[in-house]
Amino acid sequence: MARKPKTIITCAVTGAIHTPTMSDALPYTYDQIATQAIAAAEAGAAILHLHARDPETGAPSINPDDFAPFLARIKQATDAVVNISTGGSLTASIQERIKPAVTFKPEMCSMNMGSLNFSFHGLAARYKTWKFDWEKAYVEGSEGNIFRNTFKDIKEAAETLAPDEIKFEHEIYDVGHLYNLKAMADQGHFKAPIFLQFVMGIMGGIGADVENLVFLKRTADKLFGDDYRWSVLAAGMSQIPMAVTASQMGGHVRVGLEDSLFISRGELAESNEAQVTKTRHLIEGLGHAVATPDEAREILGLKGGDRVNF
Repeated sequence: MARKPKTIITCAVTGAIHTPTMSDALPYTYDQIATQAIAAAEAGAAILHLHARDPETGAPSINPDDFAPFLARIKQATDAVVNISTGGSLTASIQERIKPAVTFKPEMCSMNMGSLNFSFHGLAARYKTWKFDWEKAYVEGSEGNIFRNTFKDIKEAAETLAPDEIKFEHEIYDVGHLYNLKAMADQGHFKAPIFLQFVMGIMGGIGADVENLVFLKRTADKLFGDDYRWSVLAAGMSQIPMAVTASQMGGHVRVGLEDSLFISRGELAESNEAQVTKTRHLIEGLGHAVATPDEAREILGLKGGDRVNF
C-alpha cells in the first residue's frame, strides 16, 4: 500500500488579533512567546508562525527588536522551521511590515494575497473591563480598517524577500486571492512548490465550512496543478475541526492561539501546546503521520535552518 503523506502542523503562537484580556494563556512577553513556541514544537509543530508583542503592554509589534529575544531562544532549543509574519498590523505600510523578515531572513514568512475588510470588532462586546488601556479601542477600531495588500505591495515584498530564498506562506482569505497569486506567479515572482494557507472564518473573508474548502482546493488544482502544497487555518471554534478535515483531504494544518483561544467549545486552551497536542492526536488517530521539521523542509522546498539570520 502507498504510504500516506505526512501532515505538517504549523503553530501560530500569538498573532495580532487577540488581546491579553481575552485569555491569560495568550503569550506576549519574550519569555512567554519563546516558552510556548518551544513547547508547541516539542508537541509536534514542525513550523512556528511568529508575531511579536510589546512585552510591557501586550500590544502587537512589528519592531524587529521585539522579535530578536525570542527568536534566539527558539533557535537554540528546537529545529522547528521559523515563519515570521509580514502582517502584524492593519495600518502599517508594507515596508514596515516586512522589516522583521528582512532583518532575520527566516526560512518562511507569510504573504497576504489581497486586500480585505479584516475585522474582529465584534469581540469588544464580550468584555466589560480590560487589562490594558489600548485594547478596547484597538479591537473596536478594526471595524474601520482595510488590510491593505495591493499588487504593488505584494510585488515589493516579493522582490525584497525572495533573494534571501524565503518561502512564502501565501495567505488566501478568499477565492480571488488565488487568482491574484496565479497572476503574480505567471510574472515570475514566486517559485514552485507554492505553499497556500487557506484562511477561513475571518470576518471579511471566506467562511469556515467544508464546501468552501472543497471549492478553494478545486480552484487551486485548476490554477496550479501539482505545483503547490496547501494548509488550512480556521478562526475560532472551527479551528480544530477544519484542521482535521484538511488533513484527511491531503492538506496540512495550522493551529495556535493566534487563530483561536479555545481548545473545545466554551473552554479556553491552556497553551499553544495543548492545541497542537490535541490536533496531533486526532490526525494520528485517523491514520496520518505528522511531519518532522526536516520533513516539512523537504515537502516545502525550504533553504534550511542554517541559513537564517538569528
